[in-house]
Amino acid sequence: MCRHIAWVGDDAVPLGELLVAPPHGLHRQSWAPRHQRYGTVNADGFGVGWYAPGDPVPGRYRRAGPVWGDPSFADLARVVRSAAGLAAVRDATLPGADAEAAAAPFASGPWLFSHNGAVAGWPGSVAALAAGLPPADLLALEARNDSALVWALVLHRLRRGDTTPDALAGVVRDVAAAAPGSRLNLLLVDGTAVTATAWGDTLWYLGGGPGRRRRAVVASEPYDDDPAWCEAPDRTLLTATADGVALRPLDRPPDRSPDAPAAPPRTASPSFRPSPPPHAARAARQPLEEYPA
Repeated sequence: MCRHIAWVGDDAVPLGELLVAPPHGLHRQSWAPRHQRYGTVNADGFGVGWYAPGDPVPGRYRRAGPVWGDPSFADLARVVRSAAGLAAVRDATLPGADAEAAAAPFASGPWLFSHNGAVAGWPGSVAALAAGLPPADLLALEARNDSALVWALVLHRLRRGDTTPDALAGVVRDVAAAAPGSRLNLLLVDGTAVTATAWGDTLWYLGGGPGRRRRAVVASEPYDDDPAWCEAPDRTLLTATADGVALRPLDRPPDRSPDAPAAPPRTASPSFRPSPPPHAARAARQPLEEYPA
């Protein structure tokens, strides 16, 4: 399937420091992922979204081909800095003609969204869910693929007032019930927080701590061998900010009773080991250090 990554922190960082320079960054994951369970090469499009200071609406750069085939991305990643963002490389489940419109991140207002996985039995299995959307939302779909519909379902919930965790959790449960066997690892960023689900595929996170930057990173797989990376259990809802990472089980809905005590979220350990030195200098010297054969 796909590989994706999202981050949020206090300080802006060059996109290349997170996506290109690490030894197993998203750029390399496009052709040599280490933890990908479905598919082997992510060459069916890529994209990155980021936030400029003072502007809550993110910018995006997306292309239909493989990231290693776009020399302009190296310059973009070297000079663009952002404290929060989302990037993805795509391995299409089914062939389609939607070009870069089918590549994540999808966007609306302050939100960036990505789906790593596949909806089982697409499209018939979720026809009833699609029919529950306003007709204008269906007509506005960016692409004719499962990820675009999942995004429309999430966005519908956000627009009606759901919190980002409730929107993702609700859609995952609805789609999983309608299409058993679906893989629904979702990422949602609003510029200040990352919300994610682990449902059928790998999800890892890296948080700040003593001696580390105040930044949280959530990704399909680690971009380096820092021992502070943690793997989220399957069927988990994850929320990350610069202050830390919290996880809660996703296999059952939360108790909405007003008298029910809130269950404490599982949090990442604050005792992280220091990160290796940043890769910025290496990225500036050689932003695309190698290409697939």
